[in-house]
Amino acid sequence: MTELPRIAHLPSVCPHDCPSACSLEVEVIDGRSIGRIRGSKRQSYTDGVICAKVARYSERIHHPDRLLHPLRRTGPKGSGAFERISWDEALDEIARRFLAIEAERGSEAIWPYYYAGTMGLVMRDGINRLRNVKRYSGQYSTICTTMAWTGFIAGTGRLAGPDPREMAKSDCVVIWGTNAVHTQVNVMHHAIKARKERGAKIVAIDIYHNPTLAQADLALVLRPGTDGALACAVMHALFRDGHADRDYLARHTDAPDELEAHLASRTPEWAAAITGLSVAQIEEFAALVGTRKKSFFRLGYGFARQRNGAVNMHAALCVPTVTGAWQYEGGGAFHSNSGIYKWRKGLIEGLDKLDPTIRQLDQSQIGRVLTGDAEALRQGGPVKALLIQNTNPVSVAPEQELVKQGFARDDLFTVVHEQFMTETATMADIVLPATQFMEHDDIYQGGGHQHIMWGGKLVDAPGECRSNHEVISGLAARLGAEHRGFAMSPRELADWTLQESGRGTLAELITNDFKDIQPDFATAHYIDGFGYRDRKFRFKPDWPKVPNSNDGPVGPYQQMPVLPDHWNVLEGADEAHPFRLATSPARSFLNSTFTETPSSRKKEGAPTLMLHPDDAAPLGVAAGDEVIVGNRRGSVHLKAVLFEGMVRGVVIAESIWPNAAHRHGRGINTITGADAVAPFGGAAFHDNKVWIKRA
Repeated sequence: MTELPRIAHLPSVCPHDCPSACSLEVEVIDGRSIGRIRGSKRQSYTDGVICAKVARYSERIHHPDRLLHPLRRTGPKGSGAFERISWDEALDEIARRFLAIEAERGSEAIWPYYYAGTMGLVMRDGINRLRNVKRYSGQYSTICTTMAWTGFIAGTGRLAGPDPREMAKSDCVVIWGTNAVHTQVNVMHHAIKARKERGAKIVAIDIYHNPTLAQADLALVLRPGTDGALACAVMHALFRDGHADRDYLARHTDAPDELEAHLASRTPEWAAAITGLSVAQIEEFAALVGTRKKSFFRLGYGFARQRNGAVNMHAALCVPTVTGAWQYEGGGAFHSNSGIYKWRKGLIEGLDKLDPTIRQLDQSQIGRVLTGDAEALRQGGPVKALLIQNTNPVSVAPEQELVKQGFARDDLFTVVHEQFMTETATMADIVLPATQFMEHDDIYQGGGHQHIMWGGKLVDAPGECRSNHEVISGLAARLGAEHRGFAMSPRELADWTLQESGRGTLAELITNDFKDIQPDFATAHYIDGFGYRDRKFRFKPDWPKVPNSNDGPVGPYQQMPVLPDHWNVLEGADEAHPFRLATSPARSFLNSTFTETPSSRKKEGAPTLMLHPDDAAPLGVAAGDEVIVGNRRGSVHLKAVLFEGMVRGVVIAESIWPNAAHRHGRGINTITGADAVAPFGGAAFHDNKVWIKRA
């Protein structure tokens, strides 16, 4: 009789770059392999729901193409020619090259570069301990959150909001600027619960009729970057129709009378001409949120990835403030709870060794940095070495032609610690095999909720894979970098961080799998006042002084509107570039992650461009035709999909496919820009003027 495999169901946490950070129940077979993955029903935000790509994670962790051994490049950069070497050979060579570069060029010639391939605090952020101890160049992380967080904090004074589970208790859920079906399935879960149990209405606002809008009661499709105009027209109607809570505004906001006067000319007719919406749609939206005081605004990242993104976020945030929705359970606005955790990461990041005089290089401008742009280099010397963990800039960074030129430099020594041979790894001199999240210990937080979570090691890693912490500690020993964090285990670092942050012990967290730290109702809803000294919500933010970790404002911040408005600094269409392109998330990929799994590639099919049929006809483009999309940054070949669910003149490329999936090896970020967006930088991935022609 055949013995059946032993199956255990163990807790874990999804580590990927997503606000949901789902608590998981993982099927572990014979203590060696991973089976089905489900959402934890015990954790009330995840509530048993996870996305399909993570549910199929066994095909990623057991993928035959995983990197298993350290490699040294033997052919030209990008050729894929590598030889297997030992860990000692790899770490010794890296240390030798780093020390030689430091001796010749100074410590700032070395740039550790990372982002959110894992959201675990120990594994993601430990690279900063090596950076700070060795005085390597700093990284200003602008590629994702900068504009959105700045816009939200501009109004509230801190990055936090109502309990996101309150969506289920709302009378109207407004999902603004995020395709939650693709990127945050839990948002849809709680919104639909409100509709089923309370008769709540769901409003979805985006730049194309995506699967989230398909589930909405009111679906608003507008031109990219015009969200501020929509918000202003809605507030105009709220004041006009008596739906503004004047008592709340007088007690809790800075300039309600000035706002009302400013909005007098921001009529629905004015906004319709800018947004492409009809006056009737704008009026219907205003009536919904005006009469349903328990309206919950779930504000996403996508609509802030414009050159006016911070202004758009702030304007949308002002709408529930005008109605006084913050006062009610199931009302207010939520973007991220990242401000509630207040981590003390001194040991993880080596903050006692942080030197504020070391230059900070803009992550989004890696192409400019590596090709010697003086401004991007902060007037300092060239970067001569990269140490990359948790990100794939040769696919995901903007201005790809510059990025590729930079990585191809013969005098650039590049180390990539990765799970697969990504396009960045193919450009490396040394490639190191990395663990995946079920193969190491870490702690996590949910940006989209309020839980601290434990994700422990469940299975051994294949081959010779090592964790981020092991690699950083191994390099530190060879580089003469001394800090007690290098000698600690991930569990010891996690335990110290939890206790130092006032979050209990690791033993307590492991016992419960997660800890709910949602602030009380009055704090979360700003009942006792907003995060500014005078406790007032800011309709008139002082943009250069909005709390931010950057050294100072950038971009045309002096031109930013004083009050909520449509700020037209977009990369607008012109005669040579009659279309505006957004690079929206694909459902089965997460940035460049999951592009290696067969099921995700099969579901996505091929790199495509959504084009309105009335825009396609004059170009002679039919469905399935190959088209070339371009601007001054370069051009990309895509397959045309005719789709009526956009305002004319707008095109959508759901991404990010590897460059190699495109003709000529040029992916979609060939044509996205890296200019710093006001007031504190960031990449405007959804704000690109382009021309289109049939291939």
